[in-house]
Amino acid sequence: MTEETRLYLAAHPFAYPLIRLLARLGPVVRVPGVGVVVNDAATARRVLMDPRFRKDGPGSPGDLWTPVLGPSVLLNMEGAAHAALRAKLAPLFTPSSVSALVSDVLAQPLKDLSARLERGESVDLVHAMRLMAGAVICRVIGLGEVSAERALALFADGERVASMVSLRTRRLSTRQVAVAREVLDGIGDIASTAYRAEDPSTVMGRMRALGLSEAEARGAAGAFFLTGTETVATFVPRLVALLHDHGAGDGFDLDVAIEEAMRVTTPTPVMLRSVAEPAHVAATPVRPGDRVLIATHNCARAYGPFDLSRRHPPELRRLWFGAGAHFCLGYPLALAEIRAVAAVLLRHDLRIVGRRAARGVLIPTYEHLWIRAA
Repeated sequence: MTEETRLYLAAHPFAYPLIRLLARLGPVVRVPGVGVVVNDAATARRVLMDPRFRKDGPGSPGDLWTPVLGPSVLLNMEGAAHAALRAKLAPLFTPSSVSALVSDVLAQPLKDLSARLERGESVDLVHAMRLMAGAVICRVIGLGEVSAERALALFADGERVASMVSLRTRRLSTRQVAVAREVLDGIGDIASTAYRAEDPSTVMGRMRALGLSEAEARGAAGAFFLTGTETVATFVPRLVALLHDHGAGDGFDLDVAIEEAMRVTTPTPVMLRSVAEPAHVAATPVRPGDRVLIATHNCARAYGPFDLSRRHPPELRRLWFGAGAHFCLGYPLALAEIRAVAAVLLRHDLRIVGRRAARGVLIPTYEHLWIRAA
């Protein structure tokens, strides 16, 4: 059993074996009570690019997040309204913009992390990543510079909301919606304050300058908060573990390593779509109201184990971040964070001196990963 399999089983002891079993049943399989499951990358990409498969119908992400965030936060939008809001937000996530933001926020934390490794200390990379991901999202939603305690508290709030969702969740309970709203209303209040300040050096201030309404800025802040912390915080420790466990050594291309580790870890293991019009998923007919479950993890893992010499075919390329109109808007920010941290870590000859898998989490990860420079 691989280390990655252990992480998935710790996070989803029942759902993960089921998902992997479904991969053996074919590229597309209808499962009673689950929906039409897609295990093939080319088919998954066609579904994601087809407007008949939506994010705002029964069984889609809209069922989960609209009761919490409202109807207009990209996560649950389609059509012209989605395209218009995305166009307003896109200038905030250019590679140059996010690189500048990450460099500013993480300069001191990365300097401190490198110094600890140089002194021969053991570092819990999971804790360090929570701190850094929390600091970045604090800046995005309008908090500016914050203490380590505040960054960690914000990250914990995001984890609390994300942990309400499992691979089997169709919608949140009334109690879960209330808890999530309490957390995200607080995020919205922070964003509104930054928005009203009209400071063009802040993300929220730039949203106002770009023509977003205050309600749109609040919603965007909530969506970024939900999606913008755990992906980076969970991925970097797994990247380091994969490189360590496979004896990657020196001389590999960091961008290639990141993409291959993304394939293996699959940041979004499952994607949901709702069928809006009669259609086919490969040869399987679907009708309005059907749910399509894209088993992104199965699509990605069909190409084999971690291998830095592997080149990804076009149908697989960054599938875990979506495709077409719904490709993850925050991808450049996530990549900038990952590159910045990984570049500093890999200057050191790292050894893993202890690890523990996390349980009861949506995205499989480590509860602790202790590293030390050799």
